[in-house]
Amino acid sequence: QVQLVESGGGLVQAGGSLRLSCAASGRIFSINVMGWYRQAPGKQREVVATITSGGSTNYADSVKGRFTISRDNAKNTVYLQMNSLKSEDSAVYYCNADVDTIIRRDDYWGQGTQVTVSS
Repeated sequence: QVQLVESGGGLVQAGGSLRLSCAASGRIFSINVMGWYRQAPGKQREVVATITSGGSTNYADSVKGRFTISRDNAKNTVYLQMNSLKSEDSAVYYCNADVDTIIRRDDYWGQGTQVTVSS
C-alpha cells in the first residue's frame, strides 16, 4: 500500500503565499510523475502542476508565474509554492503520484488540503 499525506493548506489573504507538501510512503519502488490538482465547489477537479522524476514541469495557464512545483526524490515528497494568491485559487488541493511498487504501477491520491484565499 502507498499513502500520500498533504500538509500546508490554510487561510491566507489575497496576495499572500502558502507552501503545500505531500509525502508518499509505503512499498514504493519508484515514483514517476507527481502533481497537484484542485477542486473548487461546484467545479471539476483540474490539474495545477505536474513534475516528472527528472524535474520537468508543467503548469496550468492560470498559475504560471505564481506557483512553483518541486520534488525531493530522496524523500518521495512534492511541494507546491503558491505566491500572489487570488481568491479564485481557493479550492481543495490534492496531491497525485504515479507509483511503481514491487508488484504493480498505480495512481494514488492524497486526502486533500483546503486552501482559502480571502479578498
